[in-house]
Amino acid sequence: MPRRAARYPLALTAIWLAASIVAVDAHAEIEFAAWELSGRVSLEGRYFPQTGIDPRHQSSHTTGFVVEPKLYVEEAEGSSFTLVPFFRYDSADSVRTHWDLREAYALLFGELGEGEWEVRLGADRVFWGVAESQHLVDIVNQIDFLEHPNGEVKYGQPMVHVTWTGDWGALEFFGLPYHRQRIYPGQGGRLRFAGLVDNERVEYESSAREWHPDFAARYSQSFGPLDIGLSAFNGTSREASLVCMPPACKPTGVSDVSNVWIPYYAQIRQFGLDAQLTLDAWLFKLEAMHRSGERNAIGREREFVQAYSAVAAGESGFDDLISIFRKDDYVAAVVGGEYTFYSVFGSAADVGLLAEWNYDDRGRRALPRRQPMTLDNDFFIGARFAFNDVQSTEITAAFLTDASRDTRTLGVEFDRRLFDQWSLHAEANMILSIDPLDVQYVGRRDGFFEFHLEYNF
Repeated sequence: MPRRAARYPLALTAIWLAASIVAVDAHAEIEFAAWELSGRVSLEGRYFPQTGIDPRHQSSHTTGFVVEPKLYVEEAEGSSFTLVPFFRYDSADSVRTHWDLREAYALLFGELGEGEWEVRLGADRVFWGVAESQHLVDIVNQIDFLEHPNGEVKYGQPMVHVTWTGDWGALEFFGLPYHRQRIYPGQGGRLRFAGLVDNERVEYESSAREWHPDFAARYSQSFGPLDIGLSAFNGTSREASLVCMPPACKPTGVSDVSNVWIPYYAQIRQFGLDAQLTLDAWLFKLEAMHRSGERNAIGREREFVQAYSAVAAGESGFDDLISIFRKDDYVAAVVGGEYTFYSVFGSAADVGLLAEWNYDDRGRRALPRRQPMTLDNDFFIGARFAFNDVQSTEITAAFLTDASRDTRTLGVEFDRRLFDQWSLHAEANMILSIDPLDVQYVGRRDGFFEFHLEYNF
């Protein structure tokens, strides 16, 4: 049976759908002016050249498909409703077979003074940031790591999203009533720890658990060639600290396939800055943030051993164990740029060169933001080849290297439209080397090749 949508209660889904539809026109009979049905169906496969860390359950290949339709309905006054359900089937991992509501929201708008207001009510996806290697400031939505380890795919987030725009910029407020937990691969899945993460047992710092009300805000404006965004978030972290408790945890640590990990979500506060400066063919990019309240990945070793022994003896519990993980204020940043060569050698093709540096002042205590590595002192180098032909052919290559550890990854992607509605996507994600002290060392065997044959309607 397909897994329920990533900790997304069916009752909550029904509430948001009903509220979104009613909000399109709360005081009059709805008169639909236009509607559109679009979407995609994708046949997909992955191949892992190396044997997994748990060969008894992990296979070298997986196949599946994705269905993601989109319904857009607009009423006569311009208000609209958007619905984007998502379903994936995976042949190897029952957890990766899942569904979600990526979007299900009503859009209302009007004038306010010399500006305009807009309200989105329902489940939606929000994207913040300008960098290529990671989006530090992007925090509203939970990442769907079941889809891809690059952290670019997101779950739909229930929200009330209010925007006020004018000549002075855009001001956005977000009310986020429900936390979407991150779902980790199952026993047959790749790109995971040696042991399993228990998706059914989740711990929260807040006594309200997933129902803690979170809030976010963002101001954005363009000053000539400079685009800038300032953001703030207060609530439940989207990133989980993973805790292994006796008796489901063995002293051998992360490399033991019999270990079971429990996700823990702390209460955090984050302030972010993203900026992009455009000067002819140059793009200069910056993302930076300050966060407080997050539990770091590694606690104080001697105290952890003592707490672990106490839990094993039945003298204490989870709260005592999680307290060993440090709760620090920290800063992180991504800075870099992109230069584009247009009409290379007189052709229609463009070539873009990218370079970025990632910094996190926690160092090895940092949580993994992009699998299979933490980005605490890492360089990202990439190139994008856009052929600008009828088939929209594009090739992207990216190399990520840790400046302080022997961890290197290489990714190459190829995209091309085959026919009017058919397209091909192929990619290779290779782990060239990984430091034994890296928190994701157990995933060293999970480089893969992936192919998509996609139909768009």
